[in-house]
Amino acid sequence: MESLLAGLSLAFEGTTLLYLMGGVLLGLWFGAIPGLGGVTAMILVLPFTFGMEPQQAFALLLGALAISTTSDTISSVMLGIPGTIASQATVLDGHEMAKQGRVLTAFGAAFTVSAVGGVVGGVALALSLPIMTWLVLTFGAPEFFVLSLIGLVMVGGVSGNAIGKGICAGALGLLISQIGYPVAASDPRYWFDSMFLIDGLPLVPVVIGLFGIPEMMQLGSSGGALAAKNFGHAQDDSLMAGVRHALRNRWLAFRCSVMGTYVGMLPGLGASVVDWLAYGHGVHSAKDRSQFGKGDVRGVIAPEAANNATLGGSLIPTLAFGIPGSGAMAILLGAMTIHGLVPGPAMLDQHLPLTLSMVVCIILANIVGAGALMLWSKQVSRAAFINGNLVVPAVFVFLVMGSWIGQPDIRTLVALLAIGFAGFALHAAGWPRPPLILGFVLGPVMENSLAITAQAYTWGEVFSRPAILILLVLLVVIFVGAARAVAKRKSEFKIEIAGAASKGSLILSLGLALSALALFTWAFFEARDWTFLSRVFPMAICGVGAVVALICAAQDIRTLRRYQPLDDSDTLAGFGRRHAREGMIFGIFALTVALIPVVGLAAAMVGFVFLYLLGWGRFRWLTGLVYAAAVGLFLYVVYHRMLHVPFVPPFFLN
Repeated sequence: MESLLAGLSLAFEGTTLLYLMGGVLLGLWFGAIPGLGGVTAMILVLPFTFGMEPQQAFALLLGALAISTTSDTISSVMLGIPGTIASQATVLDGHEMAKQGRVLTAFGAAFTVSAVGGVVGGVALALSLPIMTWLVLTFGAPEFFVLSLIGLVMVGGVSGNAIGKGICAGALGLLISQIGYPVAASDPRYWFDSMFLIDGLPLVPVVIGLFGIPEMMQLGSSGGALAAKNFGHAQDDSLMAGVRHALRNRWLAFRCSVMGTYVGMLPGLGASVVDWLAYGHGVHSAKDRSQFGKGDVRGVIAPEAANNATLGGSLIPTLAFGIPGSGAMAILLGAMTIHGLVPGPAMLDQHLPLTLSMVVCIILANIVGAGALMLWSKQVSRAAFINGNLVVPAVFVFLVMGSWIGQPDIRTLVALLAIGFAGFALHAAGWPRPPLILGFVLGPVMENSLAITAQAYTWGEVFSRPAILILLVLLVVIFVGAARAVAKRKSEFKIEIAGAASKGSLILSLGLALSALALFTWAFFEARDWTFLSRVFPMAICGVGAVVALICAAQDIRTLRRYQPLDDSDTLAGFGRRHAREGMIFGIFALTVALIPVVGLAAAMVGFVFLYLLGWGRFRWLTGLVYAAAVGLFLYVVYHRMLHVPFVPPFFLN
C-alpha cells in the first residue's frame, strides 16, 4: 500500500501529468493515421526523454502508446483500414456500421469499452505483478505454437459458411510469411534473387494495402460518401446509443478485457492475435450471431475492449524479465536502459513505486483519451457523409507514406499495390481477407516455436505439459464448434461482407482457388531440397493449403453448374462492368507510384492530389490547389521535419 501511494504521488505530480497529456494528444493523432500508430509516436518522442525524470519520461511514452489503440478505431470504422495491427477485427463490423450511418454509435461503444479495457488491464497488471510472472515462464515454445494455431482457427472459424476459403486464405498468409530468411536456417526462401525480399515482405504494406487500397478503389469508383444515409436521417445514431450498447454488453467487455490482459503477457503474440480471439469469443458467446460482419455493435465492443487491455499485460514480461513482447515494449525497454533501470526483480522491489506509477499512467491515459475522443467524435463522424472523392486523395497519401516510412524503397510501394489488388480480388470473389493478415503476422512466431519445440522437446515432453493439454482441448472445441455450425447451416454471418454472388464472382473465386492450389503445389516442391528446419513448416502449410484449395475449387465448380443468373448484372459481363471503374482507380494509383522515380515522392503525391480532384472528382481548381498545398505542407512538417523520412528526389536531381 505504501508503494501504491508513492506511485500515485509520482503519477499525479504536475509535470508528470503535463507530459502524460502531451503523450495522449500525440497518440490520438498518430493512432488515427493508418501506418503510423503508437510505436511511431514513441520513436518520435524518445530522444526528448533523455533529460527527464523517469516518471515523466514513462508518462510521455505510455500516454502516446496507450491511447493509440483507441484512436486507431477512427480509421477502422470510417475507412475500413486498420489504424494499427491491433484494430483489424474492428474493421469488420465497425466499417459496416459507418456505411449504415451509425458512426457515432460505433464510436460511443468503442471509446467506452476502450476506457474500460485500459482500466481493467492496468488494474490487472497491478494485481498480477507479484503473483502472475510465473505464467509467462510456464509458456514455452510448444504453447506459443498451439496458441497461434488457435488464433488462426478462431478467425477461420468465424468466416461463416466460407470457412474453407477462410482457412485457405490463412494458409496463403502463412506461406507469404515464409519469404526471406527462416528463423532456424541461413538460406533465404522464395526470394527470387531479390534483395528486397531477402528479409521478407514488410508488414505495414501488407496490412494497410490489403484493406486500404480496395476500400479506396470502391469509394473512388462510387463517388459517394462512406455512409449510405444522410446525416440528418440517421436518427438512431448517437454517442449515448453506443454507450448504452457498451453498458448492455458490459460482461462481454469485461471478459474480453481480462482476455486481452493475459494474452498480452505472451511475448510475440499480444495485439496481433488478441482482437481475433476476442471477436471469436464475442461470436461464439452470442445467442444471435446473424448480424456479425453486418454491423453488429458487439463486433466492435469485443476487440476494442481486448486490444486496450493488452498494454497492461505486455508490461509484465517487459518489467519482470526484460522480455519485450512487441516493438513498443522494446522501445520502452530502451528508455528504461537510458534512465539506468534494469528490468527484473528490482522493478518489483526497489522501483515498485515507479512501476505502479506506470500502471496509473496507463489507466489515466485511457480515461482521458477516451473522453477527448468522445468530445471530438461528432466532428470526426461528419467525414462519413462528405463526398468520397475528397477522402480518397488524402487517404492514399497516408497509405503510401505509412508504407514508405518503414522501408523507403519504391519496391515497398509496388508491394503495397500488389497486395492491394490481391485484397480487391479476394473481396470481389467473396474470400475473407482477415485470415490472410493473421497468417502473415503469426507465421514467423509459429515457425520459431515449431523449430524450438522440434529441437528441445520430445513428443512425450510436449504432451505432458498441462498448458499444452488445456490449449489442445480448446483448439478441438473451437474447430468442432465451427465445423458443426457450418454443417447445420447455422453460420449465417460472414466476417466480411462481399458483393452479391454472381457468375463473375464465382468464376473469380474458382480462379483464386486454382491459383492458390498451383501456388501451394509449386512452393511444396520448391522446398523439398532445403534443410529439415527450413522445409518442415512451409511444406506443412502447402500440404494443408493445397487440400483446402482443392475443396474450395470443387465447391465453386458445383455452385457454378447450378447457378442461374437472375438478370444481366449477374452475368460475367455485368460483373466486369460493375468493377470497371474500380480498375480505373487502381490504374491511377499505379500510375502515381510509377511516376515517383521520375518526379520525386513529394511531387508525385501533391500532383496526384491536385489532378485527382480536378480530373476524377470534378472539383474546382481552387479546391484542388488548396487541398494539394495542405497535403504538401503536411508531408513537409510531419514526415520530413518531424519523422525525417527520406524522400525520393526527381530523376534529374539524382
